[in-house]
Amino acid sequence: MSQQELLRKVVRVLDGAGIEYMVTGSIASSLQGEPRTTHDIDLVVDIETAAINELLNTFPPPDFYLDQETIIEAINKKGMFNLIDVNSGDKVDFWLLTDEPFDRSRFSRKYVEEVMGIRLSVSTPEDTILAKLRWAKLSGGSEKHFTDALRVYEVQYEKLDVHYLRSWAIKLGVQQLLERLEKEAEIP
Repeated sequence: MSQQELLRKVVRVLDGAGIEYMVTGSIASSLQGEPRTTHDIDLVVDIETAAINELLNTFPPPDFYLDQETIIEAINKKGMFNLIDVNSGDKVDFWLLTDEPFDRSRFSRKYVEEVMGIRLSVSTPEDTILAKLRWAKLSGGSEKHFTDALRVYEVQYEKLDVHYLRSWAIKLGVQQLLERLEKEAEIP
């Protein structure tokens, strides 16, 4: 199954079960900035234990790896669990929506976009930039995450809410990275 087909299937299950989600990570930054390949699909989800069976039934072994105990633990701890397409190696990271203010803010700001015939709830460009800068900082200065943020900033520049970006950059402790990004951005 291709990554696009996997994403389509996951979104269909989430929509069918009434589970709110938001595409983030490299898929979002590729849609909003510069496309790049990735084997991970990152989703923030607001999921309850009642939906676990739907996921397990839709993605059964041996074609998929999805562990019930890991899902329950992720829901209880507001953590993360994975779905792996064993045949392609593609992975879906399900990040549970937390009560953290930035998590709630970006989830409430998501928007719907049609991509390759799939209607997706996607992180806003500002929130994609902030999340990428945060991951860059947490991973010890990842240039990959920084470059993803930079490309989204360059492509979306005219539409960005710069006040929102700067305000959250301070709260998230990524102000220096945002300042570096603003200096390095090639804006016509």
